[in-house]
Amino acid sequence: MTTVPHMTLLNSNLRKARLYTPSPNSVMFDGHVPLSSAHALLHPTVNSINAFTHSAIPSVASASFSWPKATKPADFMSPFTQLARSTLTTLRSTKGSAAASVSSHVPQTNDTDALLTDGFSRRLTYLRLSITDFCNFRCGYCLPNGYQGKRPDNELTLQEIEVLIKAFAQVGTKKVRLTGGEPSIRKDVTQIIEQVKATPGIQTVAMTSNGYKLGKHVANWQQAGLDQLNISVDSFDPATFKQMTGFDMLPQLLQDMDTLLETTDIKLKLNGILMEETAYDSLLAALHYVKTRPVTYRFIEFMQTTDNSDLFFAQHAQSALITDYLLSHGWQAQDRGQNDGPAMEYTHPDYVGRIGMIAPYAAHFCDSCNRLRVSSLGKVHLCLFDQGNYDIRQYLQQQDVAGLVQKLHEFMPIKPEHHHLAESNSGIMHNLSMIGG
Repeated sequence: MTTVPHMTLLNSNLRKARLYTPSPNSVMFDGHVPLSSAHALLHPTVNSINAFTHSAIPSVASASFSWPKATKPADFMSPFTQLARSTLTTLRSTKGSAAASVSSHVPQTNDTDALLTDGFSRRLTYLRLSITDFCNFRCGYCLPNGYQGKRPDNELTLQEIEVLIKAFAQVGTKKVRLTGGEPSIRKDVTQIIEQVKATPGIQTVAMTSNGYKLGKHVANWQQAGLDQLNISVDSFDPATFKQMTGFDMLPQLLQDMDTLLETTDIKLKLNGILMEETAYDSLLAALHYVKTRPVTYRFIEFMQTTDNSDLFFAQHAQSALITDYLLSHGWQAQDRGQNDGPAMEYTHPDYVGRIGMIAPYAAHFCDSCNRLRVSSLGKVHLCLFDQGNYDIRQYLQQQDVAGLVQKLHEFMPIKPEHHHLAESNSGIMHNLSMIGG
C-alpha cells in the first residue's frame, strides 16, 4: 500500500452531482457553499466579559446574512464583525483602568499545583511546543519563498525544555505536541521526545512533521515514547505534492507511513490544507486512503496570515464544503476527548479510518480551547493569533520551576476568548511556521 490513484476533478461523481448552487453574493467560494447556510464567523457577543471589565454587553441574536463581494481584507467583514469591532474598541479603552484589578484574579495562595483555568472557565491541559521555526519545505500557504534569514542559534535547549515541561505538568498539562517549523530538523528531537515522555504527569507526547525524516527516525521515535504523529500531506498526487512543497518525495512518504502503521503503535493522523481549487480531488483521495487504513485525514481550513493574504482570498473555502458532504453520505461526528485538539472527526461503518475537519472560522471554534503555545525562543502565546507574546526564558535559564508555575497562572486572566480571523486580523502571525499552527 504505497500509492493512491489521482482522481481528476472533472471525472468525479462528486463533481457530476453538485450539491451546492451558485449565489450572487458568494465570496470566493465559486458557489460551493451558499452563504445563507453558512455559520456566522464570529461568536455572538456574550453577556459577561473577561477579567478586564465587568460591564455587561447585550448579546447579539443569531441571524443569517450575506457578505458583499470582497477584494481586500478590509471588506471581508460581516455586520456582526463590525459590531464586535466597535465593542472591542470600547473594551480596549477600559483595559488600562481595569489592568490594576487583574492581580485580584491571579491565585494568591501557595497552591502552585492548581490546574490552569482561564477567565472563561476553560481548563488548559494541552501544550504545543515549537522546538524550531525552521522548515525545509516551502509550502505556498505557509512559506512560499522558503525560510527567510538564518536559523536562530538560541533555540530552547534540552535543559530548558525539561524545566518548561516540569512546570506545565505541575499545572495540569496532560498532552504535549512538538511542532516547528519542522521539529525533526533538530538533531536532538529524539532526546526531547524521551525527556517529555518521562516527565511525571504527561500522558501523551505528539509531534507534527512534514515527514521528511520519517523513514529514518520513526523506530527511534517509537522507542523514545512518541504516542501520536501528524504528517502534512496536502495532496496524494505526486506532481501536485512536489509543486506545493518543493520536494518530489510523495511515493517514499506514503511507503514510510505504511511502514509506521505496520511496525509501530504510533497513532497516525494526516493534515491537509483545504483549498477551493483542489477540494473535491483532495476529499476523494483522502476517502480512498482511509478506506483501509486506521488513519485520520484532517482537512484544515485555510487561515489567513500576513504573508499569505493573496493566496487566502483566491483559495479559501469554507469547512462546510467537506462536512456537508460527509454528513450527507453516512458519516457521523464523534465527540472530542478532553485533551484533544480542535478537530471534529467523522466515522463511517464502511471505512477503517476517519475524516477530520479543523474549522477556525466556524462559530464557537474557540469555546473549547484547551491549549497554550510556547515558541522555540521561550515565548508564551496565549492564542495562535494573539497580538503579542510573553517571554519566560529567564525562568527556564534559571531552572525556576516554581516561578514559572506562578507566571503561568498570572497569564490566565488575559488569555483572549477567541481570535479575530474573521476581521482579517491574524495578530503577529506572519506565517504558520513561526509557532507551528
